[in-house]
Amino acid sequence: MDQNLIAVIVGIVEGLTEFLPVSSTGHMIIVGHLLGFDDNVADVFDVFVQLGAILSVIFIYKERFARFFTKDGWNIDRGLSTWHVAAGIVPVMAVAFFLHKYIKMYLFNPFTVAIGLALGGLLLIYAEHKTKDKQDELCHDIDKMTLSQATWVGIYQFLSLWPGFSRSGSTIAGGLLVGLSREVAASYTFLIAVPLMFVACIYDLLKNLNHLHAGDFQILAIGFVVSFVVAYWSVLWFLKFLHKYNLSSFGYYRLVVAAFTMWYFYL
Repeated sequence: MDQNLIAVIVGIVEGLTEFLPVSSTGHMIIVGHLLGFDDNVADVFDVFVQLGAILSVIFIYKERFARFFTKDGWNIDRGLSTWHVAAGIVPVMAVAFFLHKYIKMYLFNPFTVAIGLALGGLLLIYAEHKTKDKQDELCHDIDKMTLSQATWVGIYQFLSLWPGFSRSGSTIAGGLLVGLSREVAASYTFLIAVPLMFVACIYDLLKNLNHLHAGDFQILAIGFVVSFVVAYWSVLWFLKFLHKYNLSSFGYYRLVVAAFTMWYFYL
């Protein structure tokens, strides 16, 4: 298949799935195997398209990110602060740093992804069931979430170290279970994704840049742009979706994809 077409397809997959609770890593691994795009260049490409998705969230929440760099942004008593963001990402970053090599070595394959997709789907369904009659008790204002809630969401994010479990899926489900509304949990998830993914992407990029050749930069640029555009509209659509619907449909979708993955690769 033409490399430019592969770049477009993978860019679309990344943009659609990075911030939805369906596991972008899982989908990228599955699609990469289906397209035969799973070599060293593919590893670098995956990082570039993730950076495109990150940039889209920075655009959407630019005022919020700008505030984090002001004096008020460090004041825990004046709404969501830099401390809330740190509480959600520092623990998982520390653990990921030590486990990164082993996760890449042993867990990046369709079988483990299928397991992660299924378990993450069940967690979403459970979180929705657990909170369906408690909507009035949940926090509906992101500036009113507590540091404790932010920390617990960060703890749930440990689940996302298993490929296929989904970073956004684990944090949004965790957010529901610690008292956040869907919209607040999703917005917080998107905000903490930026520094977390940026650090992870740069780390991966520096390790794999030596595998690139001059001719690879065209597909990298294509994937970056496609991922940025698709992720931008995907996030906006998802936030509107959460105003009307719950997350159970994503849970059932994950179960279907997990079953398909097991059937296609192992049966």
